[in-house]
Amino acid sequence: MDALLKAADSALRTLLVPARALRTCPTPSEPTGAASMADQDRQLSGALMRVNHVGEVCAQALYTAQALAARSGRKPNESLARQLEAAGQEETDHLAWTAERLHELGARPSLLNPLWYAGAFGLGLLAGRLGPGTSLGFVVETERQVEAHLAGHMDRLPATDQVSRAIVAQMKDDEARHARDAQRAGAIELPAPVKLLMRGAAKVMTTVAHRI
Repeated sequence: MDALLKAADSALRTLLVPARALRTCPTPSEPTGAASMADQDRQLSGALMRVNHVGEVCAQALYTAQALAARSGRKPNESLARQLEAAGQEETDHLAWTAERLHELGARPSLLNPLWYAGAFGLGLLAGRLGPGTSLGFVVETERQVEAHLAGHMDRLPATDQVSRAIVAQMKDDEARHARDAQRAGAIELPAPVKLLMRGAAKVMTTVAHRI
C-alpha cells in the first residue's frame, strides 16, 4: 500500500505541481534572452522543448512504475527500486529545467501530458513485472533512444538559443549515464522487435507533442 501511495503521489506531483530541481539549471555564463530571438527561432525552440518536457513526464512515469514493480513483486528488490528512484530524481531536474525554459520561450506544455504519463506508466509497470534484468534492459534501451533523440535536437535547436542547447546537452549526458548504470547493474538485451516497437511509440509521441 505504501508503494502504491508513493506512486500516486509521484503522478500527481508530475502532472499538477511545478517540479523543483536539486541541481542548478546548466545555463551559459552569458545567456541570450528569449526575447532577443527571432520569432521563428523562438517558436521552433518552444516546440522542441515541449517534446523534451513530454519526454521527462514519461521518464517520471517509467521510473515510478518500475520502482513500484521492484518493490511489489513476489521478491521485492529494494536496491533496484532505489537505483530507479535515484535516476528518476535526476529526471525531475530535467522536468523542472524544461518547464522553466518553456515558460521563458512563451510556449506551453503538451495538452496531452496525462495521456503520455498513463501510457508510460503502463509500459514501465509491464517491464518491471518481467524481472530485474528486463526492467534494467528497458532502461538501457529507453535511455539510448532518448540520447539519440536529444542529439537530434542539438542539431535542430537554433544556434542563438544557448540556454536550451545547454539544457539539452546536460540531459543527454545524464541519459547516457543512466543507461551505463543500468547496464552495469545487470540489464539484459531486449529483443529487436521490442526495440522497434519502442521507437515507433516514441515517434508517435514526439510528432504529436511537437504541436499539441
